[in-house]
Amino acid sequence: MNAVSPAPPPDAPASRPLRVGLIGYGLAGSVFHAPLIAATDGLVLDTVVTSSPERQRQARAEHGEGLRTAKDADELLARAGELDLVVVASPNRTHVELARRALEAGLAVVVDKPLAATAAEAESLADLAERRGLLLSVFQNRRWDSDFLTLRGLLEEGALGEVWRFESRFERWRPSLKGGWRESGDPAELGGLLYDLGSHVVDQALTLFGPVTSVYAESDVRRPGAEADDDTFLALHHASGTRSHLWVSSTAASLGPRFRVLGSRAAYVKHGLDPQEDALRAGARPVPGERWGVEPESAWGTLGALEEARPVPSRDGDYPAYYAAVAAALRGGGEPPVTAREAAEALRVLEAARASAAEGRPVRPA
Repeated sequence: MNAVSPAPPPDAPASRPLRVGLIGYGLAGSVFHAPLIAATDGLVLDTVVTSSPERQRQARAEHGEGLRTAKDADELLARAGELDLVVVASPNRTHVELARRALEAGLAVVVDKPLAATAAEAESLADLAERRGLLLSVFQNRRWDSDFLTLRGLLEEGALGEVWRFESRFERWRPSLKGGWRESGDPAELGGLLYDLGSHVVDQALTLFGPVTSVYAESDVRRPGAEADDDTFLALHHASGTRSHLWVSSTAASLGPRFRVLGSRAAYVKHGLDPQEDALRAGARPVPGERWGVEPESAWGTLGALEEARPVPSRDGDYPAYYAAVAAALRGGGEPPVTAREAAEALRVLEAARASAAEGRPVRPA
């Protein structure tokens, strides 16, 4: 099916900010979505949905007493005519239902990753959005990481030559469980690292190197008392010829390079995570006109071969660009920065990885 560009909200003149309802005020909602929405020209955070009185007070303290709060999605969607966009930042198991309800209420929707449990569910939501002429986007913020933007620029310049292997790691050292739905073994919760951090590394690999023809995965549950995968490896063979080797782990007592990219002319090697998440967690906020996502020179990656490798200045990370692009798409009726169809492609890879890990063999994405 050919994508249909969503129409702009009919009652949203350029002079009026687009009103956003945010469902969920946990880590994703309070640390990522709310601050970025508030920092985006043309968007205003109108309502936060959370059943917790404590989080309602937190939201008003952080975004002003004029912020509305609602105890559940029913209360928010009853006011659908007063809103332009709904952001779903609630637990994974609720994403599909809430996105569908918001679309059926006539609202544009942003959903935190993963969009759904399966590619079929993601395609169904994409179909619904297209029938309704509404924007549906997935928050794949790691496309705007400093290291990813730097690598993408190097690839566009041809600095690495033909890329033979892309190695990407999203590793942590968390030997003790934190609890919560992200570590649940209940399949309905979509817990575990394959769908959590794996959504990021797979999306980045697909964005850089295109469709995947074969997936091999190893997925383990390492920590005492753990129910969901906490140490997973994926090997992807792209139709372009590049091979991606991807690691996600909570059990890495020694962290490998974030990226090691091997090409016919040079390699790019980068250690350490993008600084934006830590900055947001610490309370820093993007300010228009001021630099954001800046990496110190000590964190820069290197480009070259063996002893000839040289430091490469990191491009500034740019999470604010995601919501700026969403606002532009809502105003102009164009495509969002990350589409539901792209999310479905990533989910096909994740589904194949889950099957591969269970069966011990390479699997072709369906």
